Amino acid sequence: MNKKLIPIFTVLLMLAQSPVASGRHRHVIHSALANIAEGPPFAEVRYRLDANRSKFMVRAFAGGLLWFKGHDHFIAVKDFDGEVRLTPQAISPASLQMTIRSNSLVETRDVFTEQQKQIINKELREIVLETDKYPTITFKSTKLTGKLLRDGSFDGKIEGELTMHGVTRRIKIPARVSLVGSDLRAQGEFTVDRSDFNVNATSAFHGTVRVRNKLKFTFDIVAQRY
Repeated sequence: MNKKLIPIFTVLLMLAQSPVASGRHRHVIHSALANIAEGPPFAEVRYRLDANRSKFMVRAFAGGLLWFKGHDHFIAVKDFDGEVRLTPQAISPASLQMTIRSNSLVETRDVFTEQQKQIINKELREIVLETDKYPTITFKSTKLTGKLLRDGSFDGKIEGELTMHGVTRRIKIPARVSLVGSDLRAQGEFTVDRSDFNVNATSAFHGTVRVRNKLKFTFDIVAQRY
């Protein structure tokens, strides 16, 4: 498709999806879309995830009231990489692959002293995630769907396989995706049940405080085109 026709195609696509468009109007619009779409397919664009410019957190909800006073844990994911493949004008096909280094997860909350954080991080590595045995956490998409919003961003849903602690489960991740210049930005949140991945419940001091099954992931991830 001629690049000059892309904005026209996008506007027509939005009009076709509008609830106020009549059947006759939709027929005319779809005919115009078909005419514009003739020619070479949309180009796929690749983006590399940038951990240094991103924020990726795991919230573990406390289930005890002892030594650490029942505080929730806010665990930062510090080291990850991966790739997004996207067809901006058509949304699909698209894909996401991500690899997280398990030993890069660290406690961040100021309610804990540095000594307490060291204990928490040690048990995260040795008891909870067993990072020597399971050094990576991976996600590979199997299906991406979404719709173009009026502000130019995409409201999407990423389905795929999450492998953590040696266990693979299929999950769905809702995300708002925006493209600005050479950057892609994805924001959203999702939850998983730690017991589905055989992840131990201890949070500190050999089980003195325990966490609940629910783990909440929040992300604001930036990727750069390459």
